[in-house]
Amino acid sequence: MFTSAEEMQALQRVAELDPPLTALEESLAALGQALCSNDAAAIEQQASELHCTLARAVTQFAHAARAGSVPPVLRRRLALAGGRVAAQREALARATASLDRAIDVLLPPEPGGNGLYGAAGHGRRPSASGSLQA
Repeated sequence: MFTSAEEMQALQRVAELDPPLTALEESLAALGQALCSNDAAAIEQQASELHCTLARAVTQFAHAARAGSVPPVLRRRLALAGGRVAAQREALARATASLDRAIDVLLPPEPGGNGLYGAAGHGRRPSASGSLQA
C-alpha cells in the first residue's frame, strides 16, 4: 500500500511527538499519586520531573508546529494533559488555602498586635508619631 508524502510526514510527527507526550502524561499521573498520598518528598520530586517533561514536550511541539502541523490526535492529548495540569494546580491552591485557614485558627494574632506585617514578616508597630513602621 502506498502512502502520500503528507501521510508519511504525519506518521513521522506522531513518532517524534508521542514519546514526550507519553512522558508528560506519566509525570502528571505520578504527581497526582504523590498528591493523593500527601508525601511531600514525592510531591517535590514529581513536580520537578513534571517541569522537565513539560519543558521538553512544549519545545518539541513548538518545533513541530513551526515545521508544519501537529496531528489532531496529539493535539487532543496535549489539551487533555493541559487540563490535568490546571486541575492539579487548582487542587493544590485549594489545599494551600485550607492550610492557611488552619494555621490562622491555630496561631491567633499576638496580643496587642494590629494584624499588619512588614516586608520582613515582622509585625508593624506604631512609631512615636503614630504612623506605622516596619
